[in-house]
Amino acid sequence: MSMSDHRAISAFLDAQAAEAGAARNTLLAYGRDLRDLSDWLADKRLALADLTRERVEDYLAHCDGQGLSRATRARRLSSIRQFTRFALEEGWREDDPAIRINGPGRAQRLPKTLSRDEVEAILAAAPALGRGPADRARNLCLIELLYATGMRVSELVALPVAACRGDPAVLLIRGKGDKERMVPLTAPARRALSGWLDIRDNAPEDSPLARLVAGKGARWLFPAPGAAGHLPRQSFGRLLKEIAVTAGLDPSRVTPHVIRHAFATHLLEGGADLRSIQTLLGHADLGTTEIYTHVLDQRMRDLVLNHHPLAHPAKPDVPASDNN
Repeated sequence: MSMSDHRAISAFLDAQAAEAGAARNTLLAYGRDLRDLSDWLADKRLALADLTRERVEDYLAHCDGQGLSRATRARRLSSIRQFTRFALEEGWREDDPAIRINGPGRAQRLPKTLSRDEVEAILAAAPALGRGPADRARNLCLIELLYATGMRVSELVALPVAACRGDPAVLLIRGKGDKERMVPLTAPARRALSGWLDIRDNAPEDSPLARLVAGKGARWLFPAPGAAGHLPRQSFGRLLKEIAVTAGLDPSRVTPHVIRHAFATHLLEGGADLRSIQTLLGHADLGTTEIYTHVLDQRMRDLVLNHHPLAHPAKPDVPASDNN
């Protein structure tokens, strides 16, 4: 990668972080994609400034030849589009060579979800698993909050305890790109949160929980040993598998993200509008939320077909037979 390409990519990433509030993982993906493009161009004695529509298309064909998945190729084109648009806005170029390129698109994968009965089984099993009252109260709080809010697992495990005090009716969640959103809590979630806080705050002196709360875990709702001070995502994922087994469910079907999908799907089944679900989930694009319209089960479609006044043609009046 040439020094000019390095400076251009660095300037682009700085702008994405400062102006667009891009998350760290997004910035890392942009950086990897653009460095790969720069290296490909360098092999041809070219630089990013030499991009044309034909060269972008040749690069995408090269990616296809490498056997990269359609999703990866679509992401790389997206990174290129973001960069070339930035270059145009900064006056580095007079055109945008990637604006009219049709990408490979992403294969639409319907999100996996759970039925309401299955979620109820998980909620019932959560407080039955644990070495003592503290573990059981924490497990119930984790599952209730996850299903009540549809939070991402990273948002759940890193909840600050200060945001959860005072029996809150809503939680302030800091999501991707440090964007904040307000999410209401259900009554069961509030009870579970209150129960866990009572145990957390009054842990017996010198108990493992008390030592966690007195150390790095002081600021977190779910303290744990480790550098972060809070429960790791991986640990919660394993815990959820154990709860699924206790609930009599296939653990391969149950992940934190599947619970998030169930939250959104059940809201949609209950009549919530997509804009509200988009806000609750913290999706930047409504198109991401629209995928849930495809996972409504058959009974919701039957509801319209069976009860809409125009769903059935009117039956013609049959004249009464004349028995006289």
